[in-house]
Amino acid sequence: MKKPLGAVLTALVIAGAGAAPAVAAPAAPALKAVDFAGTVSLSNCSGSVIRFPNSADSDPALVMTNGHCLETGFPAPGEVITNQSSSRTFGLLNSSATKVGTLRASKVVYSTMTDTDVTIYQLTTTYASIRSTYGISPLTVQDTHPTAGTAITVVSGYWKKTYACNIDGFVYRLKEGDWTWKDSVRYTSACQTIGGTSGSPVIDNATGKVVAVNNTGNEDGERCTENNPCEVDANGNVTVRQGINYAEETFQIPACFTTGNKLNLNAVGCVLPKP
Repeated sequence: MKKPLGAVLTALVIAGAGAAPAVAAPAAPALKAVDFAGTVSLSNCSGSVIRFPNSADSDPALVMTNGHCLETGFPAPGEVITNQSSSRTFGLLNSSATKVGTLRASKVVYSTMTDTDVTIYQLTTTYASIRSTYGISPLTVQDTHPTAGTAITVVSGYWKKTYACNIDGFVYRLKEGDWTWKDSVRYTSACQTIGGTSGSPVIDNATGKVVAVNNTGNEDGERCTENNPCEVDANGNVTVRQGINYAEETFQIPACFTTGNKLNLNAVGCVLPKP
């Protein structure tokens, strides 16, 4: 795990062809550069205020970070925590990474380090209230599987720093110490994330949506030890990639939340581990 302590897009213009057209060809819509708005800093990690495609403005807001960022310690292999009381606070950042307010949790909705590495907190306030008070909207979690080659940005609220690279591919099983994660995202080498970037949202540059949550990297070239995850393929073959970093996909999470941002691990399509 990234020890708990964490790109600007070029607008493309379509030029007209041929000799001096009477009307200039229309410009392609400019992509919004990825920034810090909606990200949060934790005492030891990074995170983000998130919503799902069907979340309503009146719903209690949610914050997502890693399972290993949970304030009560790492969940054990096979452990799933739901609806645990919490009063943890988060520093809310604006687009320029300035802290504009403090948000507070009411509970840990869901936390695990089994199959994935995620903690989701429910806040004491709604999306509408956050927008009204701070002018900041949540980040939307994409509900479809990410694609290899996608240009992404890892946004660390803890360090107030971004890391730009691409999705290099997907790992059948990522094993680190006693924990194993399924279908993890492998970054290209440009994303040299460090301790404190744990829990950072991984944002698709083209859509602005969250496609994964940053969580680990192989620091020393060791095989399958803490801070040195190894890749295991479907045949059990192990690969070690020193200096390469990883994230856990989040597309499977929205199916587990129903009306009012309520967790329902028995909902149709929900594949998150259950207690």
